[in-house]
Amino acid sequence: MKKILLLVCVLFLTSCASGQVLWVTHIPSGPQVRMDTYHAVAPCETLWRISKMYDVSIKDIMRNNNLCTSKLKIGQTLKILDAAPIRPVVPLYPCAKWKYIIIHHSATDTGNALSFNRSHNARGFENGLGYHFVIDNGTKGKNNGQIEVSGRWIKQQNGAHCKAANMNTKAIGVCLVGNFSEDRVSAKQLKSLAYLVNRLRRYYRIPKSRIIGHGRVKSARTECPGKKFPWQEFWSKLKSDI
Repeated sequence: MKKILLLVCVLFLTSCASGQVLWVTHIPSGPQVRMDTYHAVAPCETLWRISKMYDVSIKDIMRNNNLCTSKLKIGQTLKILDAAPIRPVVPLYPCAKWKYIIIHHSATDTGNALSFNRSHNARGFENGLGYHFVIDNGTKGKNNGQIEVSGRWIKQQNGAHCKAANMNTKAIGVCLVGNFSEDRVSAKQLKSLAYLVNRLRRYYRIPKSRIIGHGRVKSARTECPGKKFPWQEFWSKLKSDI
């Protein structure tokens, strides 16, 4: 079967710079086996975004869940019938402030954007989840390697993931679920990380020298994203420098 790679670009009139937002939907190659599933609504997820993630219509989601309004609640569970394999929907906003990409690990065995949002809110983080993206490890109802986009990124807000060197104001924070001081990054997580970083760095013109681990930021006192993070393998998956 021929590999299928489809890029769908949709323009919206909201962003931090030019008034436009470019949404890039990547459809994985290979056979698309559809099945019924359930989806827990993460912060800032909309019916439009969820419909693109599973390749189902908004109308069907609303009907199958007896929804009378398009407004969703964080943590709400939706039944998605005849869903395609979940795919990342990554928004790219024209915005000049993003100069770095900082890679983190959660230092936990389990987690997802929803659970981290709750814990960060409990810790007093303004705007909740401190990262811009979360790459799941197959726990908390998420797929191994699934890319979650945080509300902080959708709203183009500063991060709350790295105070050192004032990185929160200029660095995109990407967190992989797991403790990579003890365990290894899964192949699917690493593949998703490379896919995401390649897209972000190409759009925002971020050189490889500015893609760094949290612990490698000047004055940061942490070994995040862990002693076992496979830097050489990760670098090999990045495309040529911009």
